[in-house]
Amino acid sequence: MDFQTIKDTVAATGMIVRGGFHPGADEIKGQTLVLVGNAGPKMWQAFSDAVPADSRDQDPHPLDTWTKRVLEGVAADLGAGALYPFGGPPYQPFQSWAVRAGGVHPSPTGPLIDAEFGLWHAYRGALVFDTHIDLPEPPSHASPCESCADKPCLDACPTDAFDPKGSERADYDVKACVAHIADPAGRDCFTGGCLARRACPWGRDYVYGTEQATFHMKKFVANHLPPSSS
Repeated sequence: MDFQTIKDTVAATGMIVRGGFHPGADEIKGQTLVLVGNAGPKMWQAFSDAVPADSRDQDPHPLDTWTKRVLEGVAADLGAGALYPFGGPPYQPFQSWAVRAGGVHPSPTGPLIDAEFGLWHAYRGALVFDTHIDLPEPPSHASPCESCADKPCLDACPTDAFDPKGSERADYDVKACVAHIADPAGRDCFTGGCLARRACPWGRDYVYGTEQATFHMKKFVANHLPPSSS
């Protein structure tokens, strides 16, 4: 097995390889871990073709279900195991794995930022191989946020859900965010995606389209809004 074969096999699903590393024996059972995620429209197109819009409400987590089904097939083809950032607790440390694989840094609002994709990317799973696979050197560029003096992401939220409080990373008020998105006043956030995320000048070519942004926001609200007492 070689890294290019892994990349090509993953790319055929609409997802992309997001780097990897060689974990220690005390971390996970395996010698090579390769992260899988998405950036750009291909994953959404593949998901939309497989799971029509009129059937997505039947599953509280349809994208996770699709991801697991697809990556289980990839893992079987490549002779690997598969791990996911969902399905817990306990949860796998995907954020720290992503930083370890290189190319991303924490942003002022919390999500990891990529020099090419900006904030418009995600990690969907990981492939774990029993053998040692040669991996390319991880990207070592500085965080794009270091050269962003204005940091418009911190001022774009209409509910001030991101409060830096003098630190490098903002505290995130989930309740205020969800309440705004669920309200008619938050229609722009609901259909276009998080305004703070959209304010970032990096990765503009990868901004989610309306259908994808609405899907994510709808599921976000459904999974975080307190149940009605009526």
